[in-house]
Amino acid sequence: MGLFSFLKKKQRQDPEVARRKFLTEHGRITDGRIIDTVSHAPNQEIALYTYTLNGVDFESSELLTDEQRRDPLKYAPGAKIGVRYDPKNQGNSMLD
Repeated sequence: MGLFSFLKKKQRQDPEVARRKFLTEHGRITDGRIIDTVSHAPNQEIALYTYTLNGVDFESSELLTDEQRRDPLKYAPGAKIGVRYDPKNQGNSMLD
């Protein structure tokens, strides 16, 4: 039984993957704006963005996926963008 339980043990999920999945399933969407983009390393670009909820300004950043980097105009500084956020923790967000 011990070996069977070990083999059946649930694999741990990457916390970032779990956070993004939660926001995709339960998050709300608001308007945001790209502040800037920064090249962190080859093939890695970080988008800095801002959004406002109930009069409170939030700033965050996100490492762009390969798919997002294929559309540079959508993530150019000054561009309007959808932001998905957790209604119970409004600082927890991701680009939509």
